[in-house]
Amino acid sequence: MFTGIVQSTAIVDQIEDRPGFRKLRLQVAARLLQNLMQGASISINGTCLTVTGFDAQTEPGWVQFDLIDETLRLTNLGQLTVGSAVNFERSLTLGSELGGHILSGHIQTQAEVLQVMQTADNWALQLQLEPQWQPYVFSKGFIAIDGISLTVGAVEGGRFWLHIIPETLALTTLGNRQSGDKVNIEIDQQSYTIVQTVERLLLARGLIAPE
Repeated sequence: MFTGIVQSTAIVDQIEDRPGFRKLRLQVAARLLQNLMQGASISINGTCLTVTGFDAQTEPGWVQFDLIDETLRLTNLGQLTVGSAVNFERSLTLGSELGGHILSGHIQTQAEVLQVMQTADNWALQLQLEPQWQPYVFSKGFIAIDGISLTVGAVEGGRFWLHIIPETLALTTLGNRQSGDKVNIEIDQQSYTIVQTVERLLLARGLIAPE
């Protein structure tokens, strides 16, 4: 489990591609790899990945993951190239401060960046979601974008706004996003459960038609 509070960015330094498979290695500060074990889970751009190798003795350190076809299909990790920056979060441990919201690291879909609006003091991002995921996004609700726990701003049909504080821009990759980019989406589980429950009740009472 994760919190959506990104600890750092990491840099892709090696990629090995085979059909339906990718081996991904990242450079990251060695302090973030202390007490790590092979087989542990780390969130990379919001995607829960299993550590297959690492080195926490050198600076910077490195950590390696294997990505299978399903991960490459659902996430933006297949679009990374050597030199790309990604969001990095170690898994939640007992007693850790929960500053964001609980995330599983299971990406459901991607959203497209439609607009980036920036002034001296404010930075906003407008995203477009696929129709089947739009009912789960509410103004002032939670959503995870590339593993970052964020609060939804205005919702306009299938589009919604995010307003980003400077601290989040400094610690994550969001400041590099441009119109046309695809970002990983994890819907808030509580919102998903509520919508699904209400829809089942309405369907059972004949108040809505089955799809």
